[in-house]
Amino acid sequence: MPPRLNPTLRQRRIGAELRKMREAAGLSTTKLSRALGIDRTQVSQMESAKVGVSPERLRSFAAACKCMNLPLIEALESMLQDRSKGWWEEYRGTLPDGFLENAELEKTSHELMIWVLTHMPGPSQTISYASAVFGRVIPPIPRHELEARIAFRMQRKADLRRNPKPLTAFIYESVLWTRFGGTQVLKDQLATLLEDSELPWMTIRVVPFDIETFPGAAENLTYAFGAIPDLDTVEQESSQGPEYLDAVSELTSYRRIFDRTEAAALSEVESRDLIRKIARNL
Repeated sequence: MPPRLNPTLRQRRIGAELRKMREAAGLSTTKLSRALGIDRTQVSQMESAKVGVSPERLRSFAAACKCMNLPLIEALESMLQDRSKGWWEEYRGTLPDGFLENAELEKTSHELMIWVLTHMPGPSQTISYASAVFGRVIPPIPRHELEARIAFRMQRKADLRRNPKPLTAFIYESVLWTRFGGTQVLKDQLATLLEDSELPWMTIRVVPFDIETFPGAAENLTYAFGAIPDLDTVEQESSQGPEYLDAVSELTSYRRIFDRTEAAALSEVESRDLIRKIARNL
C-alpha cells in the first residue's frame, strides 16, 4: 500500500501517540522494529501517519513498549476503528487543510473551551459577521474561496447545533466592540451571542478590560478535550494557519492559562449584562 500523502489530524495524532509510547520506553526505531519483526522504516511511517495501523498492530506496539495505559490504548483503538469520513472532506482542495482539521478537531472532541481576543467565537458567528472577518484577509482571497469559507463556517456552526457538546467561550471585551462589517453587523452579532448564551450546552463569559492582570494568552485558542486527558489537544490560531499542541507539558501549561482566564472572567449573568450594555452604546 502506498504511503499516505495527506494524513488527517486524527491519523497524525495516532502516530504521535505511538511515537510517545516508544520514546517513553526508551526504544529506538531500530530496537522496536526488531521486537515487532518489521522493517525500521515501517515504524517511522506508522509514527508519521504515512501508513495505517491496525488494532492488532497497535496492541503489539504498546506491548513492545511496555505501555500499561489501558485507557489510552482503548481510546486509540476506538480512533482506529472509526473510518467514517467527515462532511468537511467535500471541501478538500477548495479550502486550506487547516480549516478541515479545525472542523475535525471540533467534531471529534468531547468538550471545547475557546479563548478569543480578535473576533467572535466561530460557533456563534452570523453570516454577515463571518463574511466581514474573512473579507478582511490580505491579500484579498478570490470570491469563490470567500464564499466557500463562509459556507464552511456556517456548516460547522450547524453541525455543532445538531450534535451539541459542552462549549465554554471566553471572550476578551475588545471583541465586543470591534466592528467587523460595521455597527449594524456588530449589533446583530451581539444579539446572536446573547441568544447563544442561553443555550444549555454553551457558556459565554467575558473577560473585561478592568482586570488586575491579563490572563496570559495572546492568541486565539481552542482547548479540545479528548476521550481521555492524554488525548486533549490545543489549537493555536495564527496567520500561517492553526498549530496543534499535544505534548504533556503544553497541555498542562494551557490548562493553567484557561484556569487563570476562568478566574478573571465575569459570571454568565454579568457577561450578558455587559454585552447588552455595549449593544445599547453602539
